Amino acid sequence: MVSTESLPYPLRREGRVDQNDVAAAVRRAASGDRAAWDTLVEGFTPYLFAVVSTFRLGPADTAEVVQTAWLRLVEHLDTIHQPEAVGGWLATTARREALRLIRARGREQLIDDVDIVSVPPLDGPSEPEQHAIEADRKRLLRRAFGGLPDNCQVLLHLLAVGILSYAEIATQLDMPIGSIGPTRSRCLDRLRRLVTELGVGA
Repeated sequence: MVSTESLPYPLRREGRVDQNDVAAAVRRAASGDRAAWDTLVEGFTPYLFAVVSTFRLGPADTAEVVQTAWLRLVEHLDTIHQPEAVGGWLATTARREALRLIRARGREQLIDDVDIVSVPPLDGPSEPEQHAIEADRKRLLRRAFGGLPDNCQVLLHLLAVGILSYAEIATQLDMPIGSIGPTRSRCLDRLRRLVTELGVGA
């Protein structure tokens, strides 16, 4: 739900969002009215930051997600079917972009948590050769992780880095909280199979 306190006049009247004014602002912005566009940006940007903040990304990543949501609106401004609901459209887009970013970050970050895939520690050479072996091992782990379905990538990353509680993860991924544990187990089993197929740690 859009926080009415964050929306300036003419989008907010007596504490309530005027959907007709929102729709009118979207239509005027689509026709090239810069003032209308500025009104939308001023009104909905704090709301978008609040939406993205639930993912507990860093400040730079949060700003990037919000900016990307606005860019997506620019790309689709002429095709918005319900301009009065642009706030919900922006929020959904921002959440998708946040999850996309988390998934992309996961390919780099999750592999540093070796316990999650139960890969044996390396023995043998040291110094340059060992660094080369470790780099190749991480490359294969990234490949294995990238072979998982998107929902597994996002879930495992969120659980591994601990940026959200189970309740928050359930809300963001639209899944029952009781299914998080079993889903995690299935995803890890699949990841371990991929790791084994690639010969990581062999």
